[in-house]
Amino acid sequence: MRGDHGPTWNQLVRAEGTKVIKLTFIGGGNMGYAIAGGVLNSNLDIEMAVADPIATQRQRFEDLGITTFTDNMQAMTGADVVLFAVKPQIMSQVVTEVGESVAEQLVISIAAGTSLVEIAGLLPTNTAVIRCMPNTPALIGKGMSGLIANSHATVEQRNLASQIFSVCGAVEWFQSDDDLDIVTALSGSGPAYFFYLIEHLVLAGEELGFTRKVALKLASQTALGASMMAKAPGSDPSQLRVNRTSPGGTTAAALSHMEDAAVGDEVRKAVK
Repeated sequence: MRGDHGPTWNQLVRAEGTKVIKLTFIGGGNMGYAIAGGVLNSNLDIEMAVADPIATQRQRFEDLGITTFTDNMQAMTGADVVLFAVKPQIMSQVVTEVGESVAEQLVISIAAGTSLVEIAGLLPTNTAVIRCMPNTPALIGKGMSGLIANSHATVEQRNLASQIFSVCGAVEWFQSDDDLDIVTALSGSGPAYFFYLIEHLVLAGEELGFTRKVALKLASQTALGASMMAKAPGSDPSQLRVNRTSPGGTTAAALSHMEDAAVGDEVRKAVK
């Protein structure tokens, strides 16, 4: 369904006598698509629209029954929340172009590397702004999102942001852009670190004679199970490692090799 014609959201709300949260995505990439899909599968009373210049991007949302626009400002009309899901390199340009159209709306950004201060500086004074750093497992509903808000964001707006991103996984609030830089290094980039480990476990399995299919099944299911154990209430990964490591056993031998190679030190250095 195309949103270039027909009644605006405000007109629909008045006509139906109901109040729904109206969320506009500026940018129709994979992360925006994941969030939109999560919202549709939730019980949140949110009506959505998407603005994107690329027809194929818009089509994905239209297939979900979501209204699409080619014009950013038209898509923002009547919105309660404007979520910028554009590439970091064009974030400032896009916000600048539509900034004057923001009127008491909550602005959320998921653009990596663009600070809360920078975003707020491109918008009218007193605009409520929330910056979020999600990660790619949000695409399957298993993401981790770190959020920060400026002083103009109300408790209700923060709660709404938590609800929106919770549909794609876990949410944690932080205090500053510096905190979100750490989130970026830890959970934002973190999936690639785990893919790297799985990749080399698979290669080791292949070198020892397994097919790639079997080695991948063993490695990926092991990673899934280990992560679920690590996040269980009261769990500690160090203790879980100790519990799994019998003195003089094969696991101890492998971990000793990793310690000799300073793998742990290198992981921490990479994040820093």
